[in-house]
Amino acid sequence: MGTKQATTTKIKLLAAATAISLSSLLSGCGDAEATNGEEEKKETVIAVPVEVATLANGSISSNYATTAVLEAKEEAFVVARASGIIEVIHVEEGDYVEKGQVLAQLEPKRYHLSLDRAKADLVGIEKELQKINKVYDKKLVSDDTYDKLNAQYQSAKATLALAELDLKEATIRAPISGFIAERNAKVGNLTESFQRAQMFHIVEQKELYGIVHLPEKELPKVHVDQKASLNMTALGDSLVTAYVERISPVVDPKTGTFKVTLRVPNQENMLKAGMFAQVKLNYDTRDNATLLPRRALLAIDDKVNVFIINDGKAEKVAVKVGYQEGEFVEILEGLNGSEQVVITGHQNLKDQAPVEIVNS
Repeated sequence: MGTKQATTTKIKLLAAATAISLSSLLSGCGDAEATNGEEEKKETVIAVPVEVATLANGSISSNYATTAVLEAKEEAFVVARASGIIEVIHVEEGDYVEKGQVLAQLEPKRYHLSLDRAKADLVGIEKELQKINKVYDKKLVSDDTYDKLNAQYQSAKATLALAELDLKEATIRAPISGFIAERNAKVGNLTESFQRAQMFHIVEQKELYGIVHLPEKELPKVHVDQKASLNMTALGDSLVTAYVERISPVVDPKTGTFKVTLRVPNQENMLKAGMFAQVKLNYDTRDNATLLPRRALLAIDDKVNVFIINDGKAEKVAVKVGYQEGEFVEILEGLNGSEQVVITGHQNLKDQAPVEIVNS
């Protein structure tokens, strides 16, 4: 009996030791798994994909952008100075005419007859005046009669000159050189002298004008012969160079702007009056400037910042910018020119965050 109890006690102690060992073993495995999980968690770091660009050297300008509608430097609305039936028209819309070229002809017969009558009246008075002059010196004709005849003679000369002028003005001529923009005259129509409806509209387009109105604060920056760039929408966004021709000396108190007239050369007649242009008035141009794409800039804490790549991490750098033109800005301070600057993926990027460059 004593032997059975001893054996039973040994079995219980062995079972308890086995349970304790198994419990320790399981506990040790659990700790190992937890440790490995924490290490893996620490090692799993997500790199932010970004695109980068390098800085470049080039020219950049300071511009003021506005719009303008091109105008003809010279234009003329041709009206008839004489009355009559339009007999012939010599030009059509789109034709180029020289100053003094015949545009149309009014029926001239009436004016020829008026001229012949004026000549005949003058000849008659001249003969009578010659007779009077022979006896006037002998005091055989009163001063009053002599003065009246002289007045008639001067009036006849003026009537003749007017008849000659009327006949001349029956031929409609171009007052300036340019293109026929409109032809309203038609053969057979009656035209009155100096009527409102113009017969022709002529525009000179070898040189055009662009009128822009700038804010008064820009006045010190504008000077005569300053360059401007015109983007012509109608010509496939082609660029045309213009120059400041005139600057108004006054500021409009209603709008706070002043008028600037641009001279636009047009020797090839590609531009037309009435075309719309996007204007960039060039204040200054800097060559060999350090340039960066504008989209790389971020406004953080009232400062202009960029992210550069340093050892696979994003580093926030404050920069000072100069001129801005199109898609580029000038970097004055903060970068030495050799950095890779983040241009895409930087909106939510944090300082020292790991990054992965996805563009070559």
